[in-house]
Amino acid sequence: NNKVEFYHLRSNGSALCTRMIQVNPDALLLNSAFCYILNVPFNNDDETGIVYVWIGSKADSEEARLVEEIAEEMFNNPWISLQVLNEGEEPDNFFWVGIGGKKPYDTNADYMNYTRLFRCSNEKGYFTISEKCTDFCQDDLADDDIMILDNGEQVFLWLGTRCSQVEIKLAYKSAQVYIQHLRVKQPERPRKFFFTPKNKESRRFT
Repeated sequence: NNKVEFYHLRSNGSALCTRMIQVNPDALLLNSAFCYILNVPFNNDDETGIVYVWIGSKADSEEARLVEEIAEEMFNNPWISLQVLNEGEEPDNFFWVGIGGKKPYDTNADYMNYTRLFRCSNEKGYFTISEKCTDFCQDDLADDDIMILDNGEQVFLWLGTRCSQVEIKLAYKSAQVYIQHLRVKQPERPRKFFFTPKNKESRRFT
């Protein structure tokens, strides 16, 4: 397989906090609420190929404009053809083949309205919990910490490989308090609780 590259545009409401994240070329990772760039080289030389800008049907119009600009800058090469695809216009031959075949993917990103990530740590000598910015990715998970991830339906306690027993106990207690607090604030969205050790993450978590 040639060196297919697949990028996901993520932002948290402002152009300053926008980032392109390279992800596995897999159709499962598409979501109608986002924009993506797929680079499919024709040969192994990276010099010729086709670049698709995929615009989800529920994507923000500003992000759609931005992702086109980014693609033009990243792949500024006369031998590379750039095509903008609106969701549903994908050609079978290069697009779906490039990301490993057509698969069902999420068409809804409502979870983004509820998703929150908290970092639990006692590196300062006392236990602290701090919330990460609204847009985060797996790079934000630190091995020596514990994270609490809320996606609006489930609350995950993610355990880094180097976290301590004390941190686990305190974070577990904190997650329980958080869930009880949400039962009062959002009674219509009861959360289920899950432990998630590093490298054992479910698809729901990722």
